[in-house]
Amino acid sequence: MEAILGNSPQLSETLRAYIELTKLRIVSLLVFTTFTAMIIAADGLPSLAVLFPTLVGGALAAGGASALNQYIDRDLDARMTRTARRPLPSGRIAPINALLFGLSLVVWSVLVLATTVNPLAAMLALAGAVYYVVIYTIFLKRNTVVNILIGGGAGAIPVLVGWAAVTGSLSYEAWWLFAIVFFWTPPHSWALALLVNTDYARANVPMMPVARGEEVTRLQILLYSVQLVLITLVPVLSGTLGAIYLLAAAVLGAELVRLSVCLLRDTSKAMARRAYKYSTMYLALLFLAMILDRLILPL
Repeated sequence: MEAILGNSPQLSETLRAYIELTKLRIVSLLVFTTFTAMIIAADGLPSLAVLFPTLVGGALAAGGASALNQYIDRDLDARMTRTARRPLPSGRIAPINALLFGLSLVVWSVLVLATTVNPLAAMLALAGAVYYVVIYTIFLKRNTVVNILIGGGAGAIPVLVGWAAVTGSLSYEAWWLFAIVFFWTPPHSWALALLVNTDYARANVPMMPVARGEEVTRLQILLYSVQLVLITLVPVLSGTLGAIYLLAAAVLGAELVRLSVCLLRDTSKAMARRAYKYSTMYLALLFLAMILDRLILPL
């Protein structure tokens, strides 16, 4: 018993390190967007028999993809202050263990979704993981300034998984949700890039501030924020969502654009940090508004 208790702190640290590999905060946001898509597709709360395995499968796919991302990027992470304490560069987890862990999570995701939900949801979850690991991490991140712009599709696929889980197909409403997350990703990620520009430069990663400069990045953040706000209004114009969502989208969007304009004038790290934090909250609140709109004012 003493031996077991003596190993408990070490076991706890190991479990914490593996949880870090999954980037739990990002996974939580992706699962929330999946949940939102399911509510809209079901015109209310979907059955637990579909809801629970979809969210579990989606979380496994996102967590597995994050672990594989960190396995591939372990050399870059070791050179950047922001990521040097991650499990792999810090030596808390061996690379082969991270690789097997990530692959296992993705495989379990596909099995869960294919056997308990439907094949389309399983294929989309797998496509999202492959998109993030292969297209973004391996081919785009280190080689082109449009890495975030194209790679943003990976984070938008979970809404398609949620929609497919409920309906067994993909309609134009699902693709609008996809577009919202897709166009949200550049201003969100570029705001972070402004904060850690030195890190990316040291690691030779061609993020927008490194490749094109901070002034161009700030302008791009504004332009993509405006595009995003316009896209968020499409579900209202099509009749998919109503007044509650419209009010939230307008207020949240106005503040997003305002902060983007402020970011052009105020080039401080504090302003970039404020824009980055708000962009995270923006997406969560926008999707929460979708849920409230559908549950309180169902079509």
